[in-house]
Amino acid sequence: MKNLQGKIAVITGAAEGIGKGIALRAAAEGMQLLLADINAAKLQATVAEFRAQGIAALGVPTDVASAEQVNALAAKAFAQFGNVHLLVNNAGVAVARPAWETTQKDWDWVMGVNFYGVTHALRAFIPTMLKHGEEGHIVNTASMAGLTSQPSLASYNASKHALVSLLEGLHHDLALRHSKIKVSVLCPGWVKTDIGHSERNRSDGKQAGSAIDPVAAKVGMAVLQAVENGIPASQVVSDVFDAIAAERFYILTHPEMKHAIQVRMEDILQQRSPTLLKI
Repeated sequence: MKNLQGKIAVITGAAEGIGKGIALRAAAEGMQLLLADINAAKLQATVAEFRAQGIAALGVPTDVASAEQVNALAAKAFAQFGNVHLLVNNAGVAVARPAWETTQKDWDWVMGVNFYGVTHALRAFIPTMLKHGEEGHIVNTASMAGLTSQPSLASYNASKHALVSLLEGLHHDLALRHSKIKVSVLCPGWVKTDIGHSERNRSDGKQAGSAIDPVAAKVGMAVLQAVENGIPASQVVSDVFDAIAAERFYILTHPEMKHAIQVRMEDILQQRSPTLLKI
C-alpha cells in the first residue's frame, strides 16, 4: 500500500512510544487517525497535542485485552470513517519473571494484551475490511522476543512467539484468498519506550513488585538498561512505513540481532540446547 493519502489508520497503544510515532507519520502521509490507548489521560493529552499541530485525530480509550472494548473501537472506526486501511496493533506489556514465579494474573495480563489483544482486533476489523475489497495493511508489534528467547521473561516470550506464529498463519490465510490486505510483524530489538514500566497500566489492578528471584531481578535491570539505551521510536517508524510500501512481512529493526535468530534456528536444526545470548 503505497498511497496513504486520505486513508484511515487505527492504532492501539497510540498515546506514547512506537504507537505515537506511527500515528505522527501516518498523519504526515495524509491519513485520518483513530487512536486507542488504555491510559485515557495520556491519550487525551496526545490527541490534544496532535490537534494543536493541526492533525485531526479521534481518541478512544481502549483496553485491548477486552474483546468488548476492541469491538466498540472497531464499530466506532467503521461508523465514523466507513473503512479502515491501516490497522496497527501496537499495545504491549511485559513482566520480568521466571516461569515458576509468573502468577496466573501475570499470564492473564500479558497474554491478554500482547496476544489476545491482537486476536480481538483481527476478528473485529478484518471481516469488514475484506468486504470493502480495498487495499489495506495490518501491522502488529511483536518483538525480537518472538524470534528468540531470553531468560526471566516467560510470559513475554510466550506471548510474542505466539503472536509471530499467529501472523504467519494470517498472512497465508489472506494470501490464499487473494486479499488486498497485507500483514507485517514488527520485531524490534531494544527501543527507548516505557514498556519497562507497563505495569502502571495493569487492568487487573495487580502490581507484581520486584522479582523474588535474584537472577530474574538482575535480568530485569539489564532489560531496563537496554531499553533506556535503545534506538529512538522514530527509527522504528521509518522501518514500519518502508515495510508497508514494500508489502514486507518481517520488520527487523536491528540488523545486528539477526545473528541471534540464526543461532536459535541452528540450535533447533542441530537439536542442541538453547544458546544463552547476551542482552
